[in-house]
Amino acid sequence: MTHVDDFFRHLEISRVVSPHTLRAYRLDLKAFSAYLEPQGVALEKATHLHIRGFLGVQSVTLAASSRARRLAGLKSFYKFLARRKIIEVSPARRVKTPKLPQRLPRAVPVDEAFALMEAPDAERVLGLRDMAMLEVLYGGGLRVSELCGLDVEDLDVRARTVRVLGKGNKERICPLHEGAVQAVGDWLARRGELLVKPAKKQDPRALFLNFRGGRLTTRSVERHLDRYVTQLGLQRKMSPHALRHSFATHLLAGGADIRSIQELLGHASLSTTQRYTAVSFEQLQSVYDKSHPRA
Repeated sequence: MTHVDDFFRHLEISRVVSPHTLRAYRLDLKAFSAYLEPQGVALEKATHLHIRGFLGVQSVTLAASSRARRLAGLKSFYKFLARRKIIEVSPARRVKTPKLPQRLPRAVPVDEAFALMEAPDAERVLGLRDMAMLEVLYGGGLRVSELCGLDVEDLDVRARTVRVLGKGNKERICPLHEGAVQAVGDWLARRGELLVKPAKKQDPRALFLNFRGGRLTTRSVERHLDRYVTQLGLQRKMSPHALRHSFATHLLAGGADIRSIQELLGHASLSTTQRYTAVSFEQLQSVYDKSHPRA
């Protein structure tokens, strides 16, 4: 077994990263290994200069955010090697993360969010699923990966909460509003219809199922959301993460304090949540400019 295999086996067993992150890390190491090969350098022998050179080459085709994520994969790998005493010190420690542009999250207007929640066909079982899916995404502020990872047992209808496993395997409890609970209840009443006919990869534990009874994937959620955005004729590109941004921004506009929003979102750092205050201030500035007689 190679050190790379050992690294991914460790990540899979410890479950400290998501399957999406695992795939990204594999691509990172494959790309870096391909960069080192013509130089006759093994991954274990790479220096910080090799990593800087690699990121320099990558800058031709990759944005700063993509290079930063690629560096994060290398940092994780070399940190693992250092802990196992395979190398003395991680060469990635001396490489600075590319400076990222500060992008403010774009919130969906409240009326568009409401229209989106009502777009699915409540007469169809998959329409009920989509309605519940959208209500939980927006009503609970979940990441799309968290939504797809939910099991039926994670839901507590009486308490109006759902147990979520977030980044770093951290668990949190998210409250749900009455509309979300009602939508989930309507979906659960017919969910069994998708499990009647046996099929491969069925997952009776999963809260949200595809038409074959398997666990809904993040790609499927994105595809269904795109369909409803097109159906409504909304003049914007909308992602599942946009609903999470909107959850936070709308709470802030409604008077929620920033630390409560931090807990609801499952952010480890308050600075991450504070981005939403900038969005709120931008909206306030617009209102001020339009309304104040001296503006």
